Amino acid sequence: MREEKELKLDTILARCGVNFDSKTGAISVPVYQSATFSHPSKGESTGYDYSRSLNPTREALEKTAAEIENASRAFAYSSGMAAITSILPLFRSNDHIIVSDDLYGGTYRLFDQVFSQFDLRVSYVPTDNLEEVEKNINKNTRAIFVETPTNPLMKITDLKAVNELAKSYDLMTIVDNTFLTPYFQKPIQLGADIVIHSATKYLGGHNDLVAGIVAVKDEKLGEKIEFLQNSIGAVLGPQDSWLLLRGLKTLGIRLDRQEQNAKEIAGWLDKHPLIEKVFYPGLPEHPGYEIMNKQAQGYGAMISFTVKDRSLVPKVLNKLNLISFAESLGGVESLITFPSEQTHGDIPKETREKIGITDELLRLSVGIEGVSDLIYDLEKALEGGKNQ
Repeated sequence: MREEKELKLDTILARCGVNFDSKTGAISVPVYQSATFSHPSKGESTGYDYSRSLNPTREALEKTAAEIENASRAFAYSSGMAAITSILPLFRSNDHIIVSDDLYGGTYRLFDQVFSQFDLRVSYVPTDNLEEVEKNINKNTRAIFVETPTNPLMKITDLKAVNELAKSYDLMTIVDNTFLTPYFQKPIQLGADIVIHSATKYLGGHNDLVAGIVAVKDEKLGEKIEFLQNSIGAVLGPQDSWLLLRGLKTLGIRLDRQEQNAKEIAGWLDKHPLIEKVFYPGLPEHPGYEIMNKQAQGYGAMISFTVKDRSLVPKVLNKLNLISFAESLGGVESLITFPSEQTHGDIPKETREKIGITDELLRLSVGIEGVSDLIYDLEKALEGGKNQ
């Protein structure tokens, strides 16, 4: 008997949702724009009762998300922050979580200003330092929450090592995989229990939706998340579920081009006389380069860099023509952000500066435009800023 060939991820992505509606054979998943569904008779259900609990379009998306993350289950939410919020009730008052010290400002705000009210204890630790992680484990520690690469300083955590450490203390590991996506990195294969995405970013890829994904390793944990998703109700609507499915179809093509562009831009920035430091894990001198080569299939398309003179920052941002000065990341359009005032503005200044989020730092999300056009735009902006 002929063995079935394991499909490549590009193939799974391109065909996600195909023939989900077996009755019609629709190639594109229909948008089931319905809040509720009728029952065949008393005590019977089609499997769909109310869209907060389950909607066919969202179901097609969730099955795809689970497949590409090698997860048992996946769940779609109305935003990345809703996804994180919806898993935190897994923990109780006085539970302790170790969290990457360099992480998205919205995640910091959620832990520091919202869940602190419920006595959820958090220690911000450089998770790229295994000794520091272990040093901060105590009797109340329940989980390790990791961003890798981190936002915005691109620190790299050895996921296999952290997961092994967590298991030795019976801790859960949660990995924010937004920057690399399952196309480049699969945390569950490396031992993680939960993977989170701001699907607004690379998974959607077109800056036209806001969404979040949670993928889980085992079915028992999946049942708990399913209960929380239905109870809290921050689910993704059918129209945005359809948009996200459509975005996933080109994930591989987009990321290949974006990474190719990012490598070239990072190398160019690294040699520029007005740039102090470039944070990109695809540069051989990056401290996490070898770990990235071990645990990921690519380096991604996010670059952070510091200018030598902070007065250059507003001048450069005002001079850019092609690259948009805007929050968010991961879309086909290149965006540049000033983290200390935008994405990380809610983190206290002394904390920001301690970890390196200074007023000289800019974060660049590289798109799919012609790389020579992007470099030309950066070159003119830096020259213009210098000459003002």
